[in-house]
Amino acid sequence: MKYNVIVIGGGVVGLASAYRILVQQPGTKLCILEKEAAIALHQTGNNSGVIHSGIYYKPGSLKAINCKTGYSQLLQFAAEHSIPHDICGKIIVATNKSELQALDNIYHRGLANDLKGIYKMNPDEVKEREPHVKAEAAIWVPQTGIIDYKEFSARLLQLIQHQGGEIFLNNKVEKIENDQSSFKITTSRAVYITSFVINCAGLYSDHIAQMTGQAQDLQIIPFRGEYFMLKPEKEYLVNNLIYPVPDPNFPFLGVHFTRLIHGGREAGPNAVLAFRREGYNKSDIHFRELFDILRFPGFHKIMKKYWREGLGEMYRSWSKTAFTKALQKLIPDIQKEDLVRGGSGVRAQTVDIEGNLSDDFVIFDQPGVLNVCNAPSPAATSSLSIGSTIANSYFKNKKR
Repeated sequence: MKYNVIVIGGGVVGLASAYRILVQQPGTKLCILEKEAAIALHQTGNNSGVIHSGIYYKPGSLKAINCKTGYSQLLQFAAEHSIPHDICGKIIVATNKSELQALDNIYHRGLANDLKGIYKMNPDEVKEREPHVKAEAAIWVPQTGIIDYKEFSARLLQLIQHQGGEIFLNNKVEKIENDQSSFKITTSRAVYITSFVINCAGLYSDHIAQMTGQAQDLQIIPFRGEYFMLKPEKEYLVNNLIYPVPDPNFPFLGVHFTRLIHGGREAGPNAVLAFRREGYNKSDIHFRELFDILRFPGFHKIMKKYWREGLGEMYRSWSKTAFTKALQKLIPDIQKEDLVRGGSGVRAQTVDIEGNLSDDFVIFDQPGVLNVCNAPSPAATSSLSIGSTIANSYFKNKKR
């Protein structure tokens, strides 16, 4: 069980990293360790399937750079491998005058990120694309699209295995030991030896990083995003993707509408603290994980800063009426009875000990180890670009 490189985590970033390594150097002895019985069961498989344009991200940031590069690579890959996708565009909507400045800021950030074809829309232009939306103004973003990330991940795995890469499912990493020349990884099923470790463990990436001696002052705080689905007879209310202007005082995009690649219209998500890292339901509680969150100093500082917004998100989680009211800001015709409970996802948000939420991808690189400790949206869109970055780090490390 000796390997040149071991990737921990079978989500889209881990798969893309393994794929890029094997493309650059066929014959590399590589394996993926995944604790679940299948790939892409968490953040990759529970998102809305949006192909992000990169309009929101700070120019020059890892998110902005990798989203732009990864976007083109994803579209090329999807076309070559017949993965269902559609570049349908989206609108970002200001519903009142108080949001116009923030909307203008987003527009100029899009220009700074070199997005072509974006333009400001007046209410009549909005009605042409989304007849049921209430808007003071909006931005049209033609680059945004939708895709099936599970199918994308499955195709990556096929290509990895075709190149000789292996995957071991139901292998939860329990310990990592470094003897200077190699790493010994003990899982729930076996022991693996490697000269290089790539941590793409998502919701548990901080735990894995700490096993390697890194990220001691960081912690993943899990935020659950809950969705409703529009009843089939009400899907006409949403043509494609409709987003609000994000609240500048809250680090999430707000509830929005998404057309799904295989049909249906999704509404959401909110953003509520999950009481376990894989807490997809309100009743999911892991007392040790919850205790670790509550005692972390960074969490106390987050709550002090965002407690009002957090209470509002929690209220909408329990009140369908409140959730509907938030959606009605965009589409007033939406009624509570038009919505049925949908799925949910959990976002792995990295927080430092001072209570700062990481606003960018966080990747730690040291000899023999690369830890991806913050890769929320747009990581799926950016995955092939992130994978290239990780592969380049691996090959550079080999030459040292």
